[in-house]
Amino acid sequence: MDRRAATKESRTATHAQAGGDAGQALVVERLRKTYPGTVAVDDVSFTVEEGEIFGILGPNGAGKTTTVECVIGLRTPDSGTICVMGFDPGVDRDQVHAIVGAQLQTSALQPRLRVAEILDLYRSFYRDPADPGELLDALGLREKRSAYYKSLSGGQKQRVSLALALVGRPKIAILDEMTTGLDPQARRDTWELIEGVRDRGVTVVLVTHYMDEAERLCDRVALVDEGRIVALDTPTALAEQAGGGKRVRFVPSHPFDDRLLTELPEVTGLKRSGHHVLVNGKDDLVNTVILTLAGAGVTANEVEVQSATLEDAFVKLTGRHLHEDEEGAPR
Repeated sequence: MDRRAATKESRTATHAQAGGDAGQALVVERLRKTYPGTVAVDDVSFTVEEGEIFGILGPNGAGKTTTVECVIGLRTPDSGTICVMGFDPGVDRDQVHAIVGAQLQTSALQPRLRVAEILDLYRSFYRDPADPGELLDALGLREKRSAYYKSLSGGQKQRVSLALALVGRPKIAILDEMTTGLDPQARRDTWELIEGVRDRGVTVVLVTHYMDEAERLCDRVALVDEGRIVALDTPTALAEQAGGGKRVRFVPSHPFDDRLLTELPEVTGLKRSGHHVLVNGKDDLVNTVILTLAGAGVTANEVEVQSATLEDAFVKLTGRHLHEDEEGAPR
């Protein structure tokens, strides 16, 4: 287990040990929002604990963005209740604005404004804003202070959006599809920035349709499909619920009888595809398979080890993959 995974596991365990004592940053109960002919959000309920990164994961059109727009008061739900650190976004708009910073999926900034000018404009909206120089340093934008917004790369524009979400010193940051359209390196850099936001003491609600992003960052994840939450738990627990267990794929050095492995208690299935053998199972599957093969004089070459993922959980719960999107569906 790498350092980041260990840190996240420790943080998740702390939340579990705290039980009901941990403060609730956000409580959503039976939220419903419809548009003509479409139910965008259907009876959604969840809580977000202070200090965690809470993920809302689902395909495009699942209702994720509509949900968070209701949370921050940009949309009015048809029914249900929302409590943001004790405030109702439909009634206490100023109080919610003061404690919530948001980076939304779509935003429009003047292309001919400089980065510093944009930050100064937004900090003027708050009574006790963050120091812009400190934010620029923390987000790697110091050298772009005088650059026009239109000249920035996609990753740099996302950093500016994150700076604007943090300039009011929020207690909660809502980040909607932060890494859409970014190249792999920019995505990884953005992930580190999001972890840095949490390390500053900010509770993060992360909206994404990227399974690997949710697995890497989130303490808990709500899987959303067609406006409803189909499951909510830690990424590890959700993957285990998928029943996919563990998988090991390899090329044997010599032919062997399938029963050599299928009769092992750790093995639940075996398939062959050309020269490759794919074994499904549980517990200490990998070591058991390799040692059993070695005992029979067979070497496992080109070994690939896989575990059940959030994608597996989503497929099991909904019958389709995360990226089977329909154009024009509600966000």
